[in-house]
Amino acid sequence: MYKKSIVRGTAILTAANLITRVMGFFYRIYMSDAIGSEGIGLYQLVMPIYMLSWSITSSGFSTTVSRLTARENAKGNYSNISRIIISAVLLCIGVSLAVSLALFFGADFIAESIIKDYRTAVSLKILAFSVPFMAVGSCVRGYFLGIQQQSIPAASQILEQSVRIASILVLAPMLSSKGLEYACAAAVVGVLLGEAFSCIFTIISYNGFKNKQEYRKKADLSASKCLVLVLSMSVPLAAARVSASMLSAFENILIPQKLQAFGESAESAMSIYGNLTGMAIPLIQLPSALLVAVATALVPTITEASAIGNNRKISETVSLTIMFTSIIGIGTACLFAVFPHELSVAVYNKYELGDLLVKLVPACPLLYMQIVLSGILNGLGQHVFIFRNNIISSVINIIFICCLVPLYGTDAYIAGWCASLIVCTALSIYKVKKLTGTKLNAANFVFKPLVSAAAGGLTAKCVLNYLVPSRAVYVMIAAFMLIMYIVFLFAMGAVSREDIKRLRY
Repeated sequence: MYKKSIVRGTAILTAANLITRVMGFFYRIYMSDAIGSEGIGLYQLVMPIYMLSWSITSSGFSTTVSRLTARENAKGNYSNISRIIISAVLLCIGVSLAVSLALFFGADFIAESIIKDYRTAVSLKILAFSVPFMAVGSCVRGYFLGIQQQSIPAASQILEQSVRIASILVLAPMLSSKGLEYACAAAVVGVLLGEAFSCIFTIISYNGFKNKQEYRKKADLSASKCLVLVLSMSVPLAAARVSASMLSAFENILIPQKLQAFGESAESAMSIYGNLTGMAIPLIQLPSALLVAVATALVPTITEASAIGNNRKISETVSLTIMFTSIIGIGTACLFAVFPHELSVAVYNKYELGDLLVKLVPACPLLYMQIVLSGILNGLGQHVFIFRNNIISSVINIIFICCLVPLYGTDAYIAGWCASLIVCTALSIYKVKKLTGTKLNAANFVFKPLVSAAAGGLTAKCVLNYLVPSRAVYVMIAAFMLIMYIVFLFAMGAVSREDIKRLRY
């Protein structure tokens, strides 16, 4: 089973992630025009509660189903998979209904006492209805990821994003005139409908996909044993994600408040917060679509390899993945460093957003590396380590937000984010090397990509001087820089044909 390449799964998930990210950019561009930066800031205050709900109800179960399915699949115990999924879904439904009720009836308290913006109450009540759909859909998607059939999760992502966009296009013109409270609610209705359609699609796909003949064989895992197994794995995972999400939500709630302490008005603080978290950060995260796909595909792949004791393959896979992650991260960072304003204009038609974008450049390679390292560590079962890393990251961020944002504004927040990424990435690399025995070549992973990126950036910058500026030209020159970066990588020997071939096996 392990001989299946992760390339196919990664390609499918990457395509889906890129499609949904591009769709998401059109979504955010339209939102910025329809409800403004302040409205996006309000929406971004609701999203941490959404992520916290996901962490409680979905994160642990989804990863657990993926890992258990991959393990049983590798051993050929297909008859156990159905019972695992049923147990996980039943647990998901129970937890999600409890969270949904708490969120609905506690929306006013959360909005006024925790978020400290009463305008989010309506959105929180709408969001409560999405929790059961989100939980069940995530759980069933874990099954497809576990058997490395990534096309269903990929299709469900695209469907979810499509429904969100359609909803905001229909509802925003109707509700924006009633105020930001209802404009934000329109976006959250899109979240609800997107989760509902995605969940229904995933369940229908599961019922049509599973091989009923295989599951008629007698399972050697009883229903009670499945429940215990799922709980024993999902609770630590969920605890880690919940703790991280709570701290992340706390961070996001603090930022507008501390920006006001810096001297910004309430409206200005919300607009800055919207520009930072709703526009600039999502833009630097766009290239990570590939790496999110890699991280997702690595969990069942490494789990399968561990189940059959193929340590050599784990080490080779980890080494190759980290090398290409470093190359992607450094190239992207250089792209944003050389063309921050041009890319801001090309995507959002907002030149001033480039000032924020260029400050986020150091975070790019660190963020991308941390995404992939988390996927590797998940596959190796290092959930406690990931939990500890998330706590360390959030504590560093909160210290910077509380102590330095009132003095230095968004610069302090960005510095804190970069500091947390440096610490957590260094710890993760050390842990992965210790567990897998992977050897990393600093010249190929760091030095050569840096030189290649600088050469590609300078070449593209020189070409841009001879062109008439426009959004289309900016997009083309960015693509040209990336092509030149690849050319220089091969010229310097940072990447070889053998490395490309190794991706297939």
